[in-house]
Amino acid sequence: MKKIWWVSFIALITVFIACSGGFKYPETAKLPVTDNYHGTEITDNYRWLEDGAAPEVAAWVAAQEKLTHKMLDHLPQKQWLIDHYNKMLRVDDEGVPRSLPDGDRMFKYTKAADQDKWVYNTKSDCNAAWKVLIDPNAWEETETLAGPVPSRDGNYLAYGVAHGGDENPIYRVMNLETGEHLPDSLLGWKQYVTSWLPDNSGFYYSAKPLAGDVVEGEEYYWPSAYFHELGTPATEDKKVFSHDEVKEYWHNVSISEEGEWEIYSRSLFNVNEVYLKPVGSKEDLIPLATGMDADYSVDIVDNQILIKTDAAAPLFMVYKTDVKKPQRKYWKEFIPQHEKDKLKSINPIGGHIYALYEHNAYSLVRIYDLKGTYLREIELPMIGSASVSGLWSKPDVWVTFKSYTYPETIFRYSIEKDELEEYWRYPTDIQFEDFVTEQVWYPSKDGTQISMFIVRHKDAAKNRKNPVYLTGYGGFNISESPSFSTTYLAWLRAGGMIAAPNLRGGGEYGRVWHEAGMLEKKQNVFDDFIAAAEWLISENYTNSEKIAIVGGSNGGLLVGAFAVQRPELCKAVYCAVPLLDMVNYHTFGLANIWSEEYGSTDDPEQFKYIYAYSPYHHIADGTDYPALLITGSDNDARVDPLHARKMAARLQEANPRGEPIFLLQRKASGHGGGTTISTVIEQRAEVYAFLMDQLGMVPRR
Repeated sequence: MKKIWWVSFIALITVFIACSGGFKYPETAKLPVTDNYHGTEITDNYRWLEDGAAPEVAAWVAAQEKLTHKMLDHLPQKQWLIDHYNKMLRVDDEGVPRSLPDGDRMFKYTKAADQDKWVYNTKSDCNAAWKVLIDPNAWEETETLAGPVPSRDGNYLAYGVAHGGDENPIYRVMNLETGEHLPDSLLGWKQYVTSWLPDNSGFYYSAKPLAGDVVEGEEYYWPSAYFHELGTPATEDKKVFSHDEVKEYWHNVSISEEGEWEIYSRSLFNVNEVYLKPVGSKEDLIPLATGMDADYSVDIVDNQILIKTDAAAPLFMVYKTDVKKPQRKYWKEFIPQHEKDKLKSINPIGGHIYALYEHNAYSLVRIYDLKGTYLREIELPMIGSASVSGLWSKPDVWVTFKSYTYPETIFRYSIEKDELEEYWRYPTDIQFEDFVTEQVWYPSKDGTQISMFIVRHKDAAKNRKNPVYLTGYGGFNISESPSFSTTYLAWLRAGGMIAAPNLRGGGEYGRVWHEAGMLEKKQNVFDDFIAAAEWLISENYTNSEKIAIVGGSNGGLLVGAFAVQRPELCKAVYCAVPLLDMVNYHTFGLANIWSEEYGSTDDPEQFKYIYAYSPYHHIADGTDYPALLITGSDNDARVDPLHARKMAARLQEANPRGEPIFLLQRKASGHGGGTTISTVIEQRAEVYAFLMDQLGMVPRR
């Protein structure tokens, strides 16, 4: 049941004046809408701010941004940060070279110091010179390259063109032998090409239906797998894998490296089903793992299927079976579950299996042969994060490594010499020996021990005066592992410390750790983060006036909940592309896919715990909230910026004379922010100038 009072918009204008900051907030109407959720009535005064296309909303956002820029653009820290980012980001950069299963052609990304976007390069073989294949810097400013997929022999390339971070690439096909663009196009939107057939006759891709082809609003769902035959119109593309009842399921088809098997996957975030079929076969799919009750990933090498799963193994293990016997009863243990380390991935490369583990939230790489015999562990440079890439049929093993005080570096690994040979290192002249990384453990509210990385200058004293950048995520089985960040470096150079706890809900310690921070246990995540701030204060690293908390997306929900539940524990908040109205989050765009993680208020039992922590609904008038900068993005394909708008309006109402509450809705930006280096530099500089200013950090040039 709903009660709506639409009174004159102008008559209900409320003007908020923040005297302490010497500025006035824009005028904001209160137009109450009351909904009944399973017997609980909730009134929302800012429902009107949900409609981003409405002229009055656009005008309100423009007024908010005018105020925000007026206050932030002239902060002295901003120019220092711009100088820092220009020096750190405008460098010659590159990615890992990629080989193909058939033929000798290779590909890699590069970005020169004077370029704003990544360039896609190729060469005919390992001895040839690299040549530019696609340079998005010559395109429109907001256009970016997305998901290039070469054919297995490198004769063709399918690639997407996205706009302003919208995650909606439109694919084109190029003949690399002639340089000609073919007329081929694909169905639907959110197109992503996955695998070419070995004979180059076509490829598989996934896409969502266009608006008008399904019930209104459901164009954000029903991702299906299609096959496109080269040289035919998109109208002849065949839907090969989909579901008729569950709109949230994702569907994908890939081809095994040897080119003999098609691998079909139907998934949600943490569970999936896998089916097989010989390439070119007209027969039915062969079930490998069904039931949507666990996470499965599959590799096929030398006619052996390797299945990594957390079914009955919360830290993951690997089974092996012959391709002729895919049924569960034939599976045999290949790599057992480790007693304490989570198996993150297996990578069959150069005749060996490189198993990537997370040990206390940092990487270990262990090597096995195809019999399952453990050979050795790769000696990595320090505690950090690694990835391993390559092909089973090719000898090159690429190990990428980074840490808080170790620039991202690409190594070649020699199995014969057991050595890492540096291929490329991110260029910087920062003296990293001046900084140290330590891992500590602290108790959360319920006594659970939480690990946390602390990065600081080696001479930083426990004097309660250190400015702390406290960040976290705590959701979707995603790990907070050591990372190289130019933003972290800016904070460290300005005299601050970084604190990154491994919250429940993340993936650092396996399925049990993740499940301890999802659904009805989501409050554990907020408690873990709050306890991190309390521990830093109790251990004399800092005080509440020197803590800035930072989070984006699910991490935006995290810092939003922290700010509302324990506002006295921090001085400033950067809340980026957040979910904040958790009562209604699932009704916007594709957000219902996250009900697996959060639950849905459509369910009366789940409503109780979601409403209990929903940050937007627990803002209290007269509370002394910390300073907040809340950002959304116009082209965010995941989280609607309505959350940022409504939260800013409600906080400004709750304490108009308190700490500043600023809003920025980014233009030509997506969930990850801007798409060019110039935009990234500007956006980061204004955000961290705000935080530094609030904590009294004045970097010296």
